[in-house]
Amino acid sequence: MSVVLRAVGVNRSTYYYRQSHSVRATEPQSACGGRPAPGYSSKTDGELVSDEQIKEWISNLIEGEGYAYGYLKLTKVLPRKYSLAINKKKVYRLCKLMGVLRPQRKLKPRRPRKIARNREITAPNQLLEADVKYGYVHGQKRFFFVVSILDVYDRSAIHSHIGLTATSDQVVAALGHALWKRQLLSSSQKPVIRTDNGPQFTSDTFAAACASYGLEHERIPCATPNLNAHIEAFHRILEDECLGLYEFATFEEAYLEVASFMRFYNEVRIHSAIDYLAPSEFYSKTQSNTAKLPTIRF
Repeated sequence: MSVVLRAVGVNRSTYYYRQSHSVRATEPQSACGGRPAPGYSSKTDGELVSDEQIKEWISNLIEGEGYAYGYLKLTKVLPRKYSLAINKKKVYRLCKLMGVLRPQRKLKPRRPRKIARNREITAPNQLLEADVKYGYVHGQKRFFFVVSILDVYDRSAIHSHIGLTATSDQVVAALGHALWKRQLLSSSQKPVIRTDNGPQFTSDTFAAACASYGLEHERIPCATPNLNAHIEAFHRILEDECLGLYEFATFEEAYLEVASFMRFYNEVRIHSAIDYLAPSEFYSKTQSNTAKLPTIRF
């Protein structure tokens, strides 16, 4: 054969490759065009199991027993239930042939985050902080939410949403109320709003609202509550002096108590950081230029 190949000018490797390729072309190939799929797998005791039987087992797991599993979990279940030695690639291939692959989870696009930075606060309405606090209604065994928006300079809880839910739309509404109360909706100088990375604050709804209001929204890095210290301190006061004192029987009772505390905090409760005045009193004095704090670097 070597003499013939030399005479016709064909390399041995070329001849034997073409010969083996023509034989394998008649055999079943794998989906990726690699070596042919054997058409079977084996159990742990060596018994061979056809792909058709494996497909039947997969179908039984998904449809008969109601497992809403993807191919990775099926790869774990098949050995436990049927003592089958099989890898995830083959399970994926069989599931694809059967048309039972679960749809891939769509990843939520990451929204670019503007990191909170040190600022010099010299007056009210320059930096607001927002956060969500949880309360509990013992009589109904359910949680409720308090969304607060605080002015860092005068410590006023400008507006709070109290409800059984705290959706992005409700947080945006609370922000709008806070801007309206401070007459900032039409102001040329808008405050910065600082939040953590809760889902309400990372939502498209909140981002669109900040853009429409002309607000700069900055978010603190994860696990750095000290950068949102003023609203965290306020919610600690809310917990110690209101939420932690009562076992609410109904949400209505909780709402009334929290709303009453908000009025007390803003109008009566003195604060050492603002010359031992109540926040609303101190804010009024700043507007008449009769009270001022040193610059807050935060």
